[in-house]
Amino acid sequence: MQSFIVEHYLQKEIDVYCGGPDIFSGKVEACADGVLTLEKDGKYTHIAIQKIVAIWEEK
Repeated sequence: MQSFIVEHYLQKEIDVYCGGPDIFSGKVEACADGVLTLEKDGKYTHIAIQKIVAIWEEK
């Protein structure tokens, strides 16, 4: 999953679903060591890749 994210989504705006009611969104800043880093409004969200259920590009 990590190499897929880097190849297809690096520096793109995406939404990430990890189950439950929460969807995380932001620009993919990095994806390394099993962690996806999103940036939105100057704040960073770090998500464990193993917890990701689905990702899609924002339109």
